[in-house]
Amino acid sequence: MNNILLTGSNGFLGSYFQKKYTNKYNIKTFSFLKDNFNSLDVKNIDVIVHLSALVHQMGGASKEEYERVNATQTLDLAKKAKESGAGHFIFMSSVKVYGEESTGVYNELTECHPQDAYGVSKLNAELELHKLEDESFKVSMVRTPIVYGYGVKANIKNLVSLVTKVSVLPFGNINNKRSMVYIGNLCHLVDVIIEKKESGVFLAADDKPLSTTKLIELIAQELDKKVYLLNIPFFPWLLKKLKPSFYKRLYESLEVDNTKTKEILHLKNPYSVEDGIRYMIRGELV
Repeated sequence: MNNILLTGSNGFLGSYFQKKYTNKYNIKTFSFLKDNFNSLDVKNIDVIVHLSALVHQMGGASKEEYERVNATQTLDLAKKAKESGAGHFIFMSSVKVYGEESTGVYNELTECHPQDAYGVSKLNAELELHKLEDESFKVSMVRTPIVYGYGVKANIKNLVSLVTKVSVLPFGNINNKRSMVYIGNLCHLVDVIIEKKESGVFLAADDKPLSTTKLIELIAQELDKKVYLLNIPFFPWLLKKLKPSFYKRLYESLEVDNTKTKEILHLKNPYSVEDGIRYMIRGELV
């Protein structure tokens, strides 16, 4: 049984992973916010699963703060892990390392051109971690699009709340493609990486992307709510003018193709998109 050090264990992703795999791994937790890094003992730890991060914020944090939390802390932890003999470091990165919404499709080999401080900090962490890698210290980068599931916050939570409260919405016939990943599929990917001891860059995603319209329809279906989605010609233009960040998330595409990840890991997602939306609304027994 592998001994794992899990950071970010109180977060959305970390708490799910801990509950799901507590009987499979010996899991030790560490918090950069609450615990003393200098007294952290990582001897006898086989794998570091580093989930702790300053997440992408709509209001934004400073460039320096993103760099300190997402890059510097990550590197400090990785160096300590390597010096103590841990053999595998798994870093939770983001598709933000590629850039923003795009008409193209991102894959594991796409060149990275991050456009904001969050994406830059994640890419900087990846680049520095690569330098530490050798035959005795494997490094795995897991790049994720939007992660969703029961208890999710931010944009998805706001969308669910909107569908719950409003029966007529101006989001009909939106044909964008947005890749997302259900938290159960993401944690399964991490589990497989641990089992196979694979290093490299891996992309997490559900088996198919969703349009905004389809996502709303699935949410409404699980809420048992009748929602009318209208196609109002001037609304996208108005939203783009007044709230460009909302427009990007609702109307533009951000699609990933993780075929290579699936081939390398012989990976099959245990949950369909429909499963994921259902468990996001109703909860999953883990």
